Amino acid sequence: MRFEHFHEHGKQPSAATTAARAAARERLPFDDERDFEEARRGFIAAPPYRQIMAAAGHVAWDMGQYDFLLSGQDFDSIHPSLQRQAILNMEYGLFEVVPGHIYQVRGFDLANISFIRSDTGWIVFDPLTASETAAAALALINEHLGPRPVVAVVYSHSHGDHFAGAHGVVDVADVRSGKVPVIAPIGFLEHAVAENVYAGNAMNRRMFYQYGSLLDRNPFGHVDQAIGKGVAAGSTGLIPPTIDIVDDIEELTIDGVRMVFQNTPGTEAPAEMNTWFPDFKAFWAAENIVATVHNIYTLRGALVRDALEWSRQINKALYLFGQDAEVMFASHSWPRWGNERIREVMRTQRDAYAHLNNGVMHLANQGVTINEIHRIYQVPESLEHRWAARSYHGSVEHNSRAVINRYLGYWDGNPATLIPLAPRESAPLYVEMMGGSDAISSKAEQLMDAGEYLLAIEILNKLVYGEPTNERGRHLLADAFEQVGYQQESPSVRNSFLAAALELRSGIPSGAAPKSTGPDMVRALSTLQFLDYLGIRLDSTKIGDAAFVMNLVTPDNGESFVIELSNGALTSLQGFVADEPDVTLTINRSDLEDAMIGVVPLQQQVMDGTAVLTGDASILMTLAGALTQFEPTFAIMPGTIPGEDAVPADAFAYRDMADSSGG
Repeated sequence: MRFEHFHEHGKQPSAATTAARAAARERLPFDDERDFEEARRGFIAAPPYRQIMAAAGHVAWDMGQYDFLLSGQDFDSIHPSLQRQAILNMEYGLFEVVPGHIYQVRGFDLANISFIRSDTGWIVFDPLTASETAAAALALINEHLGPRPVVAVVYSHSHGDHFAGAHGVVDVADVRSGKVPVIAPIGFLEHAVAENVYAGNAMNRRMFYQYGSLLDRNPFGHVDQAIGKGVAAGSTGLIPPTIDIVDDIEELTIDGVRMVFQNTPGTEAPAEMNTWFPDFKAFWAAENIVATVHNIYTLRGALVRDALEWSRQINKALYLFGQDAEVMFASHSWPRWGNERIREVMRTQRDAYAHLNNGVMHLANQGVTINEIHRIYQVPESLEHRWAARSYHGSVEHNSRAVINRYLGYWDGNPATLIPLAPRESAPLYVEMMGGSDAISSKAEQLMDAGEYLLAIEILNKLVYGEPTNERGRHLLADAFEQVGYQQESPSVRNSFLAAALELRSGIPSGAAPKSTGPDMVRALSTLQFLDYLGIRLDSTKIGDAAFVMNLVTPDNGESFVIELSNGALTSLQGFVADEPDVTLTINRSDLEDAMIGVVPLQQQVMDGTAVLTGDASILMTLAGALTQFEPTFAIMPGTIPGEDAVPADAFAYRDMADSSGG
């Protein structure tokens, strides 16, 4: 079966790409099929449907669009290791992990949802991204194992695909009443909302690249997301936890189920925890140990993670729980059974993160820079031949650079790169010195014919920045990006190259707006986080030399803030008030939330007496007039604008991204 490329200017894999794929197949251990056996083990049932609809009427989840992977065809446009991972992630339905006690529904979202049978009901671990997919999973297990109420919910960590679907499995009123506890690691709420605030607009735009959310689902586009197929696009929310796990090791018994929690801050998420079930000899690895080496730096944008600490926490889990575990399951991928197999996988991932940290810094201390490390650092051959050490969600290239960035920052030590020109400033000179656009394009074509795509990209990128409307250059750069994308083992890297190729050819598709932060997430912001975000939105060029001092008092929770505008900067300090403010706003935090989410504007609350404003009321109008509403369709590649052949917004309902998903 031959699949046609989804884009009129798209290309089939070149001879060089096909050769690279064949070489990768030769050097990897495809004869080790234990992952396939484990991924299928314990299967109980799959639902008769492949789509899950959202409450808003669009498709929230569609597993069927990836069915081309089940055709048995070997695709030259997909790295063989990635195709293997993509097929493994096609397992769909209800699975038994520990007979009579632990179950998972996989293939309903980016993450897995896990169910622990308690004395009277289900304890739900990580209720997915969307309420609709979580509710469908609960309905599936109740259909096949008998209806049981949800008696507790556990969030393993602070990424949206592990908590945003909670409304699908539990009534928020039952949580607030104390009937159903929601358990999370200390710091969960702060970190769950923080990632979506300060850089949220930029992060969401970049997610279109990392997650390939606008790519067609076919062999030339999106095929997998390493830790699952993709992210569901249904209703998202946030039910705040009612029980925090504070200690490094802390034990709780919920409805007859003993759980020992291991806090692992600073690993895959800033707030994350593993769980040991001593009565079942089962270890829940959260997202710390899945079927890939993860991101140290995630391409959507986030704080760089600590590979060494990650390795330490895996090692700690190995010695605390791994010696006795008979099954290890996680929030992504499939379980591993048998103590020897579990310890093998734990040691493999422990060593992969440790070597990444130590090997990179070994080279850095010999002068290898952030701009060289990804071409020099190599994973040891012993790890190269272990599937559990392959970099699907991360990549060796961007993770190795991340380690240097964590310790040494982005500068390579050469003053020539300390105050660099912007690409748009330097590119015209490069184009001129290389003999103009025709010479660059001709040379790029020669390089691409020889399979030297990275060299072609080097010069074509200068051309496209220097002449953003040069159609020949743009299409050549898209062609080079596409071939590099086909060759990638990491879907995050593959998607980024293919998404850039799509935008170079067609512009930014209309309707490519990321999912807005929902009201639950906004309400979960601390008041200080909200004020900090106002400071980010402030356009200092519009505020001129305006200055003021404002007090904000929220009587219902006893908070107070002094807010100052001076020198174009808006600063906020909690726990203080100014003696002689220019204006004071007194409003209950609960009413402020209505203003934050746009339900009741602040001006209306002042008029009806819900909020009390004393002093110079014009200050708030001045501030409001200087706040920028960030647009989520800014160009990443030079010259990209919404294309004439762009697809209408509603066509992207399924591909709409949830905030901060997947790490």
